[in-house]
Amino acid sequence: MELFDNLALGFETAVRLENLFYCFVGVALGTAVGVLPGIGPTATIALLLPVTFTLEPVTAIIMVAGIYYGAQYGGSTTAILINLPGESSAAVTAIDGHEMARNGRAGPALATAAIGSFIAGTFATILVVLFAPPLADAALTFGSAEFFSLVVLGLIASIALARGSTLKALAMIVLGIAFGTVGLDLYSGTPRFTFGVRELYEGIDFVSVAVGMFGVAEIFRNLEDEKTRHLVTKTISGLWPTREDFRRIAAPIARGTLLGSALGILPGAGHVLASFGAYSIEKRVSKRKHEFGHGAIEAVAGPESANNAAAQTSFIPLLTLGLPPHPVMALILGAFIIHGIQPGPNVINEQPALFWGLIVSMWIGNLFLVLLNLPLIGIWVRMLMIPYKMLFPAIIAFAAIGTFSLGLNAWNVYMIAFFGLLGYFLIKLGCEPAPLLLGFVLGPLLEDHLRRALIISRGDPTTFVTRPISAVLLALAVVAIVVAVLPAIRKQREVVFAEEEP
Repeated sequence: MELFDNLALGFETAVRLENLFYCFVGVALGTAVGVLPGIGPTATIALLLPVTFTLEPVTAIIMVAGIYYGAQYGGSTTAILINLPGESSAAVTAIDGHEMARNGRAGPALATAAIGSFIAGTFATILVVLFAPPLADAALTFGSAEFFSLVVLGLIASIALARGSTLKALAMIVLGIAFGTVGLDLYSGTPRFTFGVRELYEGIDFVSVAVGMFGVAEIFRNLEDEKTRHLVTKTISGLWPTREDFRRIAAPIARGTLLGSALGILPGAGHVLASFGAYSIEKRVSKRKHEFGHGAIEAVAGPESANNAAAQTSFIPLLTLGLPPHPVMALILGAFIIHGIQPGPNVINEQPALFWGLIVSMWIGNLFLVLLNLPLIGIWVRMLMIPYKMLFPAIIAFAAIGTFSLGLNAWNVYMIAFFGLLGYFLIKLGCEPAPLLLGFVLGPLLEDHLRRALIISRGDPTTFVTRPISAVLLALAVVAIVVAVLPAIRKQREVVFAEEEP
């Protein structure tokens, strides 16, 4: 009975006119920017985050979540129409989705992606409703030692599931943690790494890091290596799949939904693994293996369902443990913190309207995506025809204005430029900036719980291994790092992620 009362509160919050409006604005903006090749949901949220600062916390979080759904869907649109995934998890969709478009079936491919995403999102939202509250209750029993070990596990697991060099990913996390310690020490008030610069006493602004590393740096990279776009426009006629199409996509949507729901909670690239895993499963069980790679509709339905289900269930560790499983969730965690809310087990009790309103808005946002994107596919196609060299000045100007408005301080704009250049050089060195953002967001939390645990234990470091839950989490972290460095596992992981490289 309590569950229905909570859902009623969520519906009451989510269907307020203001929240509905900004949820719609979020999915529309997310789709519009996510459609642009090479940007993706991480850069999209980073660029649009300043837009939410004047809103109420509940409305702002609902809008940011809507941007996330929209950007994910926009990535599949570019994958199908121009064979250029807007996001890594859409790379698999491009294989057969673009072939369908070239064969004159772009409409059914886009509709399949929308239908699969909506069904998967609905199911995954139900899982969030069922599993988030008990997980939050369990997390309330955690002390500082357990939370420290949990953050360590999350960071190490993100390395294990990241692409490329394990050593480079670890270095990026350490660099992110170092940036997170800039400013006044929380316990002693001593300035750290400020170099006498007054603006650094309050620490480095999260939005400047996010916009610079994932917005400006991505623009630099795309300008350097802008791909030729083979846009499919003439073949978009009927959008609705045939009866045979529906028969063929039913099982792949179900399998993709279940797989994505399970893998979405994994730290690192769970949503990417879900998409690739769903594609592999469909190819293995299909009776039409010869069609894969040449326009199999199952190869669109399965991965897109898995991708969207994983996107929804990735909110579970964020909302219940305060632990973002991947960089996009780290950005949403930053949005929570900016609005004075610390995600974790207390949110469900202290901010029930926000918690349940956000969950209900997930379903509403997915419904908006279906109602919005299919009728407006012509607009997205026209956007894809805009030369990228004409878009990037407007994007950078928008990012600079939004970040300047945070504190009406030019220092924030200088920080965007610094982190944009840093992110670009890191990419050129083969370093993935995503672990840096996770380290930056989780670093202060890691330090805080480390120092609290040591204060409570009077300086005894064995407290982390003598407390059972903490010891188990640290043991899992050790297993994760061993998996990350094992040659066979590392080679297999690099083969998977090599397929998604732009």
